[in-house]
Amino acid sequence: MKFLLLFFEFFKTGLFSVGGGLATLPFLYSIAERYDWFTVHQLTDMIAVSESTPGSIGMNMATFAGFTTAGVLGGLAATLGLLLPSLLIILVLARFYMGFNEKPVVKAAFSCIRPAVCGMIAAACWQVARVALFTQDTVQILNLSLPQISAGALILFVILFTGTQKLKWHPAAFIAIAAVAGIVFKF
Repeated sequence: MKFLLLFFEFFKTGLFSVGGGLATLPFLYSIAERYDWFTVHQLTDMIAVSESTPGSIGMNMATFAGFTTAGVLGGLAATLGLLLPSLLIILVLARFYMGFNEKPVVKAAFSCIRPAVCGMIAAACWQVARVALFTQDTVQILNLSLPQISAGALILFVILFTGTQKLKWHPAAFIAIAAVAGIVFKF
C-alpha cells in the first residue's frame, strides 16, 4: 500500500509541478507535512544530494524520497510516479504543439504560466533558505523572537551567489566549493 501511495503522491507532483525539478519543491514540502516519510530537514538534505548528483533534480529527489521511505521499490515507485505524467503529457503535446503554438490563447496561457512557475520556485527557495541560513536558535529583538542567522552559511551563500553571477564556471565547481567549505569550517 505504501508503494501505491508513494506512486500516487509523486504522480500528482509530476502532474502539477510545471517548470522543472525545482517546481517540485512546494509539493515535496507538502508531502513532508502530510506524511512521516521524511522531514523538512531531510528534504533540504535531499536537495543537496540531488543537486550534487547527475540527472534531473526532480527525478533525483523523487528517487531519494522514495528510497528513504520504502527502500529500492519505494524509490522506483516515486520515480515512476513523477515521470509518468510528464511522459504522457509531452507525448500528447508534441503531437499537437506545432499546430497551435502560435495561437493567441496558447501564447496568453504561457505568458501567465511562466510567472506562476517563477513564484513557485521562489517559494521553494525561501523554504530551503530558511533551513540552510537560519539556525534552530532564536534571538530577541524588540520583544520579537526571530530566527538566528548562521553567519558562516550567509557568507558562503553571498560568495557563491555572487560567484555564480560573475563567473561562468560549471555548477559542479560551486557545489564542490560548498562541500569543501562545509568540511573545513563545519557550519
